[in-house]
Amino acid sequence: MAFATLLVFVALAAYVRAAPAAADPDIAICSDGTIVTSSVCCAFIPLAKDLQDNLFQNECGEDAHESLRLTFHDAIAISQSLGPTASGNSFISSVNAHEDFLVVEAHMLLFPLVEPEFAANNGIDDSVNNLLPFLAKYPAISAGDLVQFAGAVGLSNCPGAPPLEFLAGRPNAVAPAIEGLIPEPQDDVTSILARFADAGGFSPFEVVSLLASHSVARADDVDPTLEAAPFDSTPFTFDTQIFLEVLLAGKGYPGTSDNVGEVESPLPLTSGNDTGQLRLQSDFAIARDLRTSCFWQAFVDEQDLMAVSFQLAMAKLAVLGHNPDDLVDCSNVVPAPSCTVQRRREGFPATKSAKDLELTCLILPFPSLTTDPGATETLIPHCPDGSQDCTEIDFPGPAT
Repeated sequence: MAFATLLVFVALAAYVRAAPAAADPDIAICSDGTIVTSSVCCAFIPLAKDLQDNLFQNECGEDAHESLRLTFHDAIAISQSLGPTASGNSFISSVNAHEDFLVVEAHMLLFPLVEPEFAANNGIDDSVNNLLPFLAKYPAISAGDLVQFAGAVGLSNCPGAPPLEFLAGRPNAVAPAIEGLIPEPQDDVTSILARFADAGGFSPFEVVSLLASHSVARADDVDPTLEAAPFDSTPFTFDTQIFLEVLLAGKGYPGTSDNVGEVESPLPLTSGNDTGQLRLQSDFAIARDLRTSCFWQAFVDEQDLMAVSFQLAMAKLAVLGHNPDDLVDCSNVVPAPSCTVQRRREGFPATKSAKDLELTCLILPFPSLTTDPGATETLIPHCPDGSQDCTEIDFPGPAT
């Protein structure tokens, strides 16, 4: 559609940095034969294998989901308006719209008894504790680099996901960030947009683009009675279902009601460990707010648009507080994304149709979609292989 093409140009225009700096004089060949822009990148090759073998298990499971969430929560804790009052870190002076950003990234690994205790980081302790052994094992890799690299590696296991840019060379933080910099699901749209704008000049379109991550996200603590409650019906595939299903009218809750930050979802059916869909209040609101609803609706059944928009917005988020020209492009040591789509469909879940849509963007035609067969509500699998019991890695650690 013409609007989708326009959005691609919007995304590219927002991503003003044409390309990461390449340290051509330092081009190196790693021990496994991989050609990299700098010898610095070689250290990430064994780390990638270690993460895949001993944490992610080469699948788009709960540990991959949690690591991706950590990249957001770690990076967004930065403020242009608060400046030095937000943290004890020092400024970096740089160019390319990065002047006077306070570096507050990767505190969670370095101060695991502080930031994971913030209310907005409820449940983040698992991913923090799971990465701490890798931080100790690879001392040449900074905490900030580890967080962003792990997120990129984990996402590479999710069918449909784009390859994420990874730049190496973030210095370690020297103090934790302050509380209140991470958006929460009960926040209103105005507050969320303002927070992203203050953190890094993100536009409403870029905020919606980043929410593509919810395609492979689940919640442990929004409803305290549930673990791994998915946000859409395909939580192990990076697809556009999240943008369709959040537009459907809600009918119930997968667990208890009256939880802060949760509203009714269209697919609440729960059976055993197969937990029904949990809908965040913030997703519901952003999908219907006139400032963002057309961007949200434009991603429905537009896989390529969604993927490239997320890829560009994520590249911007991952370097907040840093001058990209001071970092080294190590993107080619991130494993290639999975090509195998376990279940690729852009359509209404069984029992749902266009009559269930709640649309506020009236300037875009809505795509014609089929409905999955079945007379009963969709039951969302708990594990990537469709089973109800799957292995999740939980390393012991100090974060709670």
